[in-house]
Amino acid sequence: MLSTDVGTAVLLGLAGSGHCLGMCGGIAVALRSTDNTGAWMPASYHLGRLLSYAILGGLIGSAAGAIELAGWTIFLRFLAGGLLLAMGLHTLQIWYGISHLEKLGGLLWRRIAPVAQRAIPPRRPSHGVLLGAVWGLMPCGLIYSALAWSAATGADAVDSAGLMMAFGAGTLPAMLSATLLGQRVSRALSLHWVRKGMGTLLVAAGIWTIWLTYSHLDHLLGQHSMTNHHPTIEDAHQHHSNGANP
Repeated sequence: MLSTDVGTAVLLGLAGSGHCLGMCGGIAVALRSTDNTGAWMPASYHLGRLLSYAILGGLIGSAAGAIELAGWTIFLRFLAGGLLLAMGLHTLQIWYGISHLEKLGGLLWRRIAPVAQRAIPPRRPSHGVLLGAVWGLMPCGLIYSALAWSAATGADAVDSAGLMMAFGAGTLPAMLSATLLGQRVSRALSLHWVRKGMGTLLVAAGIWTIWLTYSHLDHLLGQHSMTNHHPTIEDAHQHHSNGANP
């Protein structure tokens, strides 16, 4: 896993902070500690959320790595770029197509959400981690785009999990601040110029991902071919012939 990939994952989380607060800002504020637990309980929520992202990344990365097709990896890269572009247009309030994908994710969410009831009200940090883990499974186009990108970028399940953890870390400044400071952060990040800036960053990231994938198609196909090439009898015969006739 390259440091540049980790940095990209963090920036993706930062750029999507506006959407995060739009989707989950109310939850983040509601989880604000009102007793004497200080910051420990809110921190446990976000730790659970990041662990949930990492587990999803590992599962998706493992599944993607099991498919030995160059076209599959390229498809994931294009998908990630398209989802980022759609997220940016949604944040800019230009096009809301990504909401249809989030509605599909909502079908699974209805089955998962009741699990959180077991930890409400939270009495210890482990309850907070469980709540955060369930929270991390909420239907969200930004998470879907990050998953597709991490699966296409990571070398294996561990890499994809690490990239999703880095993505989650990028969302922390906004989300943790909303939990600790309440509505003030939500109001600041919902300002028109802030939303436009974040939306523009997501659109730029989507276009960049699509362009980069398109411009490196030959390299990606060739790299995959070399990675999955195994010596054959014909290769051995050709090598012998070349050695005999320099």
